[in-house]
Amino acid sequence: MSLDKTRDPSDFPRWLFAQECTFVAGADKMEILPPPSLPEIAFAGRSNVGKSSLINALLNRNSLARISHTPGRTQQLNFFNLAGKLYIVDMPGYGYAAVSKAKIKIWSHLIQDYLRGRVPLKRIFLLIDSRHGFKVNDEAVMSELDMAAVSYQIVLTKSDKSTKEHLESLVESVTAALKKHPAAFPTPLLTSSHTKDGLDPLRQTIAELVLPLTSS
Repeated sequence: MSLDKTRDPSDFPRWLFAQECTFVAGADKMEILPPPSLPEIAFAGRSNVGKSSLINALLNRNSLARISHTPGRTQQLNFFNLAGKLYIVDMPGYGYAAVSKAKIKIWSHLIQDYLRGRVPLKRIFLLIDSRHGFKVNDEAVMSELDMAAVSYQIVLTKSDKSTKEHLESLVESVTAALKKHPAAFPTPLLTSSHTKDGLDPLRQTIAELVLPLTSS
């Protein structure tokens, strides 16, 4: 089933995330990144924020993105091709103290180069554990994205592990905090990989970033 101009655009998110998604490359240096031939969206976040679980749930897969009980296992930019329409990029987790300073420095340079030089990058989805809210490292990453003028959106993970009252208060405080960040999309998304809550709005958001480039 292919996308064409006669199809209802509202059907695109469902169609897109029902398609094949394949691992393309794991890059630890800019020279071996895939050619910038497709729009890209990237997922970033602290180690153990549930990034791999969210990517797998989003794509209706069990083990496409590597899940580990040992934080910090994603050590490169991992590219996945979804339906030949976009690259999904799994970025190295940050904030894990057991990783060597030398490795952290390498990751930092790679990520900075990627953010500065990747023209097809449409948005970073910055994952925040909804149980804890922003940490110091999260604030530092947000400031770096602001300075690089890279569009990003907060995705609150593990919403099934908190009360409704806590989540409502968190969304309100996060929304207020984002007003101070010029590159941030103003509305956070609340998700759970376990219950699948919030995944459809996230799919819709991603599809809207891709559809103008695929429907012409």
